[in-house]
Amino acid sequence: MGPERLAGCLRQAVYPPETPPASPPWNLGDLEGLALDADPRPAAVLVGVIARPAGSSVLLTRRTEQLRHHAGQVSFPGGRIESSDASPVAAALREANEEIGLQSGQVRVLGYLDPYLTITGFQVLPVLALIRADFVARANPDEVADVFEVPLEYLLDPACLERIEINFGGRARHVLQYRYAAHRIWGATASILYNLRERLAGVEQGGT
Repeated sequence: MGPERLAGCLRQAVYPPETPPASPPWNLGDLEGLALDADPRPAAVLVGVIARPAGSSVLLTRRTEQLRHHAGQVSFPGGRIESSDASPVAAALREANEEIGLQSGQVRVLGYLDPYLTITGFQVLPVLALIRADFVARANPDEVADVFEVPLEYLLDPACLERIEINFGGRARHVLQYRYAAHRIWGATASILYNLRERLAGVEQGGT
């Protein structure tokens, strides 16, 4: 699928970039019974899709071990929304530039996925975007240990997504997880990818 067709398909699955969704985080039910922050910190991440001849892929990073939050975990480029950011999109693009050297001319923003609340007190707005195929990541060694891609087809396959039961906060809970090559993609990152899969499935059902 070429970049234009891919962009058109993905755009149907998201909220417009001019209007961030104001709905509550979609995963609130999973956090029932936890002592959540009454005023979660706003954050934004960039869910970057790259159209390649062999198939589209999603760009992911592995965080360095010395970071305060989610050290060593697979994540999207992103972070806290600062007061100087004009929008969540601006925050996601700023963070992607700082973390992996992505320039504004190398990305086309398509819109927002649903808000997601982390147990560490961040309310995340995922920004879905198309990244140019000639982009070469330059990882910031203070924040990013690795940059890699995962085929979109793999991430959209329900058979590739695991649900792991853990005991947390006094009750059994389910955590989502992908395993791709040597990477464990779990927690918030896997949940955001699941949200993308579900929204794309909704588009397909609406078109039938």
